[in-house]
Amino acid sequence: MNRSLQQLLPRALSGAFHKGLFATSATSTSRGFATGVPFQTDATGHILPHGGELKNLFVKDAAKQQELIASCKHQQECSDRNACDVELLTVGGFSPLTGFMNVDVYDHVVKNMRLPGSGLIFGLPVVLDTNNEAVKEGDRVLLKYNGQNLGVIEVESKWVPNKAREVKECYRTSSLEHPGVQMVAQERGKYYIGGKLWGFELPKRVFPCATPAEVRALLPAKKDVVVFQCRNPVHRAHYELFTRALHAPNVREGAVCLVHPTCGPTQDDDIPGIVRYHTYEVLKAELNNPNIKWAYLPYSMHMAGPREAIQHMLIRKNYGCTHFIVGRDMAGSKSCLSGEDFYGIYDAQDFAKEHAAELGMQTVPSADVVYTEEKGYVTADVAKKEGLHVKKLSGTKFRQMLRSGEDIPEWFAFKSVVSVLREHTKQNK
Repeated sequence: MNRSLQQLLPRALSGAFHKGLFATSATSTSRGFATGVPFQTDATGHILPHGGELKNLFVKDAAKQQELIASCKHQQECSDRNACDVELLTVGGFSPLTGFMNVDVYDHVVKNMRLPGSGLIFGLPVVLDTNNEAVKEGDRVLLKYNGQNLGVIEVESKWVPNKAREVKECYRTSSLEHPGVQMVAQERGKYYIGGKLWGFELPKRVFPCATPAEVRALLPAKKDVVVFQCRNPVHRAHYELFTRALHAPNVREGAVCLVHPTCGPTQDDDIPGIVRYHTYEVLKAELNNPNIKWAYLPYSMHMAGPREAIQHMLIRKNYGCTHFIVGRDMAGSKSCLSGEDFYGIYDAQDFAKEHAAELGMQTVPSADVVYTEEKGYVTADVAKKEGLHVKKLSGTKFRQMLRSGEDIPEWFAFKSVVSVLREHTKQNK
């Protein structure tokens, strides 16, 4: 669905701040932290990847690539979502996977949220879909994307998935009002194919997505790394949130924060990835904070609530993160008809905390911060206790001010971010 940026603004820019995607209430801060989780580290002092080994499926040798291509009976053009999955498999973001899930792995993950055999926790299935009737088990398929040869898959399984069961287990609903259910039911093809993957190239993007190995090299050894996941521009409240997370009770002194936004496909009414990327880049330059690292994740959002929280955590573990900020209603979604939430506001937070020890990570529930006339940003409970005057800016008013060129209060948004959003708004009028 093609929408102008102006049409996208209502939910994407203001939704997180006012709906509380990134925030937890004062009462929820007492829900506690996942503490006492021992981190297993590698020889460099970074947390071990999920399953103990960071996979690398790259085939760099040109002759080997040509040999694999020559062995292919079929070609398939990848969707944007497929391309994200191929990339994350290739670079090890989905470690310990070495290819798209076969039917037995898929079934086990859908039903049990675990990989068969090892029993490793895994939030959501990673599958490749096709409508090609001619593809058979044992065939090799060349995966292409916008003229690139991304890699080759050797088909070990081909099956017609029970999509109704998949969405019911993974999204907790089979309603087409849920964007993830729509994606599975309407975007994915009739068949799933699974098998070993050989990766050749990463998708060419207008913004760079550092690999897990590259991100790990940027992160300090033997330090806590708190990751902030988002899919919207970062405003002042977000900044307060992830900088305060560095001082959470279960985060050791000297920790760094990795701001690691997802820049792949999300919901139709989210801001396009390239626009988000520009806002992050200008803010990174403006802040110039050595304790805040930045990288971008080529991940396709599913809006799967609790199970997607697990998926995000294991991916970020592969990127070298030890702590995960779990926002209120993380990866949540509303009915496109009734506006009702599909998940409770603390479902993802509680689910992540419950499984943190098994993942070998820790969770950091995000603080509910508000801006006050007297003391600037403070937590909501402090503002209430001290009777401070909280300042608010509605989403409607913010969008009006953005379009009309009015000054946006600096307590609400960074000037550099506002400048980027205004420029893209003009281009999409």
